[in-house]
Amino acid sequence: MLVTPFYAALFGLLFFALSVRTIRLRGKLRIGIGDADNPEMLRAMRVHANFAEYVPLSLLLIYMLESHGATVVLVHALCVVLLAGRLVHAYGVSRLKEDFRLRVFGMACTFAALVGASVSLIGFYISRLVS
Repeated sequence: MLVTPFYAALFGLLFFALSVRTIRLRGKLRIGIGDADNPEMLRAMRVHANFAEYVPLSLLLIYMLESHGATVVLVHALCVVLLAGRLVHAYGVSRLKEDFRLRVFGMACTFAALVGASVSLIGFYISRLVS
């Protein structure tokens, strides 16, 4: 049984939660489009957009890695690191008094999963070329 679809479902629910949060904030602040120079709205938008920018490619790479025979442990590890990174990033960046360490940790985890999956895929590809 594949592991990545389970995590994709978790990421789908997290994306939904970030979407609802942004929509509710728009209603509360009466902001239809853009951020209206409101720092809270800008932060909610950036958390949502940053998630949309990094998660799909990361999940795709992890899924490709899994479909090429990566170990279940590696796939779980990459997905857990990505999930932790996205949760910490969302929490940290959402706060008006941001603790920059949370943003950095979140992005470091995200990049670790993205680069880890990429390098592993390249390794699989090269190993099959030389076999």
